[in-house]
Amino acid sequence: MSDKIFPTAQDAEAAFYDALERGDYPAMVAVWAEDEEVLCVHPGGPRLRGTEEVLGQWKRILGNGQRLKVRITHQVVIAGPMIAVHSVQENITVEGQGAAQPVMATNVYQRLGAGWRMVVHHASPVPQPARTESRAPRSATLH
Repeated sequence: MSDKIFPTAQDAEAAFYDALERGDYPAMVAVWAEDEEVLCVHPGGPRLRGTEEVLGQWKRILGNGQRLKVRITHQVVIAGPMIAVHSVQENITVEGQGAAQPVMATNVYQRLGAGWRMVVHHASPVPQPARTESRAPRSATLH
């Protein structure tokens, strides 16, 4: 895949979002582990499994011509010596369109011989808060 070495999971994550924003497919390939067990779920999409499926979808996404701006907030990191889990809110703005759309993502990185690589990316839209409907006051009269 790539000779690029990411010394930390945070370095791999920064490279992932940089590749996403620049629409850089070779840079995206460098972030992912080469393994048939890698997984990716895009908002509203099916689960993709294996390097071929995952990177094939990234190639389509990055090749569609849209440029994205991603601002990460609410990051929570659970890290060990060989695996790291990052839960983040991606605030995604499509160039030339309106307000940022929030997406919750879980990114899992594994330490391999060639440094840290992404093995799971699972993203879901942030649910909108439920609307509370105003109700007319109840009548004290029983029918």
